[in-house]
Amino acid sequence: MRRKILTSLAALVVAGGAQAQSGYTVETLAEGLDRPWGVAFLPDAGDLILTKRGGAVVLWDAERGITPLSGAPEVVAEGQGGLLDIAVAPDHAETGHVYMTWVGAVPGGTTTHVGRARLNRDAGALVDLEVLHAVSPGMRGGAHFGARIVFDDGYLYAGFGDRGSKDFSANHISQDLRSENGAVIRLTLDGAIPEDNPFIGHDGAAGAIWSYGHRNIQAMTVHPETRAIWLAEHGEAGGDEVNIVERGGNFGWPLASFGVTYRGGDEFAPPHREGDGFVAPVHHWPAGRSDHNPPSGMVFYTGDAFPDWRGHLLLGNLFHRYLGLWAQEGDGLREVARLLDGADLRIRDVAVGPDDGFIYVLADGAGVPLLRLVPE
Repeated sequence: MRRKILTSLAALVVAGGAQAQSGYTVETLAEGLDRPWGVAFLPDAGDLILTKRGGAVVLWDAERGITPLSGAPEVVAEGQGGLLDIAVAPDHAETGHVYMTWVGAVPGGTTTHVGRARLNRDAGALVDLEVLHAVSPGMRGGAHFGARIVFDDGYLYAGFGDRGSKDFSANHISQDLRSENGAVIRLTLDGAIPEDNPFIGHDGAAGAIWSYGHRNIQAMTVHPETRAIWLAEHGEAGGDEVNIVERGGNFGWPLASFGVTYRGGDEFAPPHREGDGFVAPVHHWPAGRSDHNPPSGMVFYTGDAFPDWRGHLLLGNLFHRYLGLWAQEGDGLREVARLLDGADLRIRDVAVGPDDGFIYVLADGAGVPLLRLVPE
């Protein structure tokens, strides 16, 4: 089903008053989705594969709309947990693999898992599901699982949250190299830990860790030119960040942050500053609950449908309910436009059509749509 819900958005809401594009039209590709979380394109078909946080995986194609798949992993869909990200393997044409992150039960509580299965389109199923990695340690609580996946140079990178720990001292779990919570990990496509990971051989350190000191990673993408991995993560009552991942880098949480406490708005840590030993974000939002911009889902625009936007970053906003269009400016980012502003939709994920260059947007919540932005 395709239905145009907005005939024209020629007058974009644009930061600084500059016009970024003559306009776009929004099409509804599916409606009534229950808590969708991740979306990815299947190669050579123009079809999408989506996760729902309650534990379902579905396909979308232009002819049949949404069709369910069997064989999804068993999940614990409590709090912020459940079935989370999905990513199509770089060798999908040969293997049929899709990779997923999900929350499942382990001794001591729950944890985020990374796994893969083969997509059998004819059977309408995911088959040969296997767990490649379970984040250690498992913990009790239902917050800050992350978790996003990207691929680069034959490796898998996955980013996780800190499980909601409120210990703002140097003992915080995100600063503990024995813990993979609050970290980005790097694995081979088969789930093995590469021997050149930065903390291999460090006493007690988890060998899978690539970077650490993160709070709650909700978006990851690979820059199309530099191949650097970019991520976006939620801060504490503001202080949300966009970061460029560095091998072995400590991104400071909670010892350096632009956020404040939820109770009273007190500063609990100094902001990032030069020489503090932590990797500073490429962009951050102000402190304070009313100003926070919790991001979710991002991708660099590389299509031809919107030539003015090529090279810009598309970044979802959960609280203020729009899809941000951001330009790289010097060493930072500048917001150019707020797409879908006024549609009253929390934005969960975004993807760019590899063939048509259209922008596919997944809303967040119960009974929400899958949308597509096309040129006016």
